[in-house]
Order: sequence, then C-alpha cells, then structure tokens
Amino acid sequence: MNEEIKFILDTTKEAMDAAMKHLEKQFLNIRAGKASPAMLGNVMVDYYGSQTPLSQVANVNTPDGRTITVQPWEKSMLQEIERGIMFANLGFNPMNNGEVIIINVPPLTEERRRDLSKQAKAEAEDAKVGVRSARKEANNDLKNLEDISEDLQKNAEIDVQQMTDSYVKKIDEIFDAKENEIMTV
Repeated sequence: MNEEIKFILDTTKEAMDAAMKHLEKQFLNIRAGKASPAMLGNVMVDYYGSQTPLSQVANVNTPDGRTITVQPWEKSMLQEIERGIMFANLGFNPMNNGEVIIINVPPLTEERRRDLSKQAKAEAEDAKVGVRSARKEANNDLKNLEDISEDLQKNAEIDVQQMTDSYVKKIDEIFDAKENEIMTV
C-alpha cells in the first residue's frame, strides 16, 4: 500500500479513536443513579484566583452507592468547593459540616432518567459527527493525492467507509449499554 494512503488511514483511525474516547469520557459524567467520584469530574473550584479541578484541591470518595464525600486538603476551601459544586449545576445539594462536604445522590426520577438518556443520545450523535468528519477529511485527502491510481484511491475510500461503519456501530453499542444503565431502576 502506498505510504501516503497508509498515513491518511492511520490519521483517520486516530481521529475516530479520539471521538470514541471523548464519548466515553462524556458518558462518565452522565450518572446512572449510583454515586461515583467521576460525577464531580467537571467541577472547577476557585483556588486562590485560578480555576482548578476539584480533584486537585480535595479528596473525593463514595462511602456508599448514594453518598459522595469531598474532603478538602485545606479547610478554608470548603465554601469555594461548595460554590463550585453548585455552579457546576449537577442537581446536587452539597452539605458542609465544617470538615467535609457530603452530597446525597438522590435516586433518579423517571423524567430525569429520560433527560439523561436524551443527553447520552446527543453525546453519541456528537461522536458520530466526529467520526463522519474524519471520514470526510480522509476522502478529501485521498482525492488530493497525485501519484495514485483510481483503483488504489477507490480501495482506500472503501477502507475508510468500513472503518467509519465499524466506529458508528461501536458508538451505537456503547450508547445502548449506557441507555440501559440509565433506565434500569
């Protein structure tokens, strides 16, 4: 196989892998009823004037399936952490006892489950868009190659399409599993 074609296919695979990794990361933030430290993964805290991830200013644990505890490394950060959690708009009501912040994770209502399922579907669609744009870019790159035969170009386009189909299928499988997890009471 031509080196240029191989490079285009490798680059396309990397772009599609990146779309999958992003989807998996986004799915970690969509809770399915059970408490997890990942739920607070996007929370940013004002740490002496700069926005800092919560995980860098506190220890986040889940003592049980319904509770998240946040133990700051500096007690003076309690209010800032609480503010950061509220600002992240995750639907949690943090309680501060002067030592740690305790978050009771409420069981999901049917309506909230449907909302989370829609959110997961939107994330899956975004990942598919990423995969398809990688395909489009690869096909454009293949068309712009000068020194290859039409057969080689067509075969490479077929390879790109097969890669796209397999990634879209994986995205659908991951979404189905996540939706199942969300809708299971």
